[in-house]
Amino acid sequence: MTSSTGNGKGVDPVLRISQLDALELNKALEQLVWSQFTNCFHGFKPGVLAHFEPEVKAFLCLILWRFTIYSKNATVGQAILNIQYKNNLSQTEKYQPLSKHQKLWYLIFTVGGRWLEERCYDLFSNRQQQSFSKIKSYISFGAGLIKLCGLVNFLIFLRKGTFATLTERILGIRSVFCKPQSVRQVGFEYMNRELLWHGFAEFLIYLLPLINVQKLKLKISSWCLPIAGLSNSENTLADHCRECSLCGEWPTMPHTIGCPHVFCYYCIKSNYLFDMYFTCPKCGSEVHTLQPLKYKIEMTELHV
Repeated sequence: MTSSTGNGKGVDPVLRISQLDALELNKALEQLVWSQFTNCFHGFKPGVLAHFEPEVKAFLCLILWRFTIYSKNATVGQAILNIQYKNNLSQTEKYQPLSKHQKLWYLIFTVGGRWLEERCYDLFSNRQQQSFSKIKSYISFGAGLIKLCGLVNFLIFLRKGTFATLTERILGIRSVFCKPQSVRQVGFEYMNRELLWHGFAEFLIYLLPLINVQKLKLKISSWCLPIAGLSNSENTLADHCRECSLCGEWPTMPHTIGCPHVFCYYCIKSNYLFDMYFTCPKCGSEVHTLQPLKYKIEMTELHV
C-alpha cells in the first residue's frame, strides 16, 4: 500500500475485508445497545416497547451518530480498526474531514431511512382508501429499487474496493486509514503448534466414542488378575457365588453366563445390552446363556 501525508495525517486505502468487518462491528454494537436497553424494561408489562420500537431504535442510533460520525468522522467499528471517513469530493489527496452537510445526510439516509422502512407499513396498513394503497405500493417499489441499487453497489465494491455501502457512494465519503499502517511481523511457529494440537484434539474427540471403555477395562483386569484352575463343578460354582464378579457385592438375583462365576442380574444384563460381545472379566468366557443360579445361597453364609 502507498501512503501520502498531508497536514500531518497519512491517507491509506482500506482493504475490503476491513470495511466489511467495520460494518459487522457496527451491527453488533447496535444489537448490544438495543439488548441492554430492553433489559431495563423486563419488570414492565410485556410489549410496552412494541408500539414505539422504531422510534426508540432511531433515538438510540441518533445518540450513536452524535458521538461517532458527527464528532469523530468514524463509526465505532471503524474506530476499532483505525479507519475514518474522508471527504472524497475534495480535489486534494490530503485527508479532509466530512462536512456538516455530509454528516446530516448520513444521519437522514441511515437512521431516517431505517425508521421510514419500519414505520411506513404500519402507517398505511389500516388504510383502505385507494390513494393510500397507491402510496404503499410506491413505497414498496422504492424500497425494492433501493435494495437493488445496494446490490449493484456491493458488486462494484467487490470489484474496485471503495464505497462499501450505497450511502457512502451517494455522499462521496470514503474509508481510509487514519494512521499509516506498519508492516506486521507474523511468526508461524506458534500458529503451526496450535493447529497441530487442535487437530490432535479433534481426532481424540472423534475417536473416544468409538472405544468400548468398559470392555477394555475388563480385559485389562483379566490380564492383571489371572485366575487359573477353575472348573465347572458344583463346588467351584458354590465357592464363587458369594460375590458378583462385576460389582463385588453380594449377588442380587444371581445369574450365570456359562462360566464358573456369578453376576447380579442387573449387572450382567446392562453390560450385555451395552456390548453384545461381552466376556467375563475374570476368565474371558463369552456370554452363551444368561440363566439364573440354581443353587440356594443363604444370607447366613455372609457371616461364615
